[in-house]
Amino acid sequence: MSDTDSQTASAATDDWAAAMAEQAQTESAEAAPAPAEAAAPAGGQEYARAEFPDLHADNNLPITGDVNMDVILDIPVTISMEIGHTKISIRNLLQLNQGSVVELDRLAGEPMDVMVNNCLIAHGEVVVVNEKFGIRLTDVVSAAERVKKLR
Repeated sequence: MSDTDSQTASAATDDWAAAMAEQAQTESAEAAPAPAEAAAPAGGQEYARAEFPDLHADNNLPITGDVNMDVILDIPVTISMEIGHTKISIRNLLQLNQGSVVELDRLAGEPMDVMVNNCLIAHGEVVVVNEKFGIRLTDVVSAAERVKKLR
């Protein structure tokens, strides 16, 4: 190996050693907790540590009077009444025709389910108002129970 080759190899080794030392120093600085008195950044400016509130501290915040409900009042929802349901095979479904009777899982006189966007909100009974069907609510699911079903 010539003198030039030896110097080039030595310089490359020194550069490599310097890079490894710099990486080790950076890793140890990241692993160690920051001291209370941190060095001022370049330019001599000092910065205050940013503090943010804990957003996950209390997910059950009470609704207060100062909440602006106007933003959601015009959102359309689908309300439906369910008198019962059942499961049948596709074979039996295809055999249904006019006059067929489908047995449901509810007893006669049992309250209907009132659903909003497929979420149970109340139970009620059928009434007739001005020759149209309606429902009289007999039991409303509490707001806390409705929120639990959303999670």
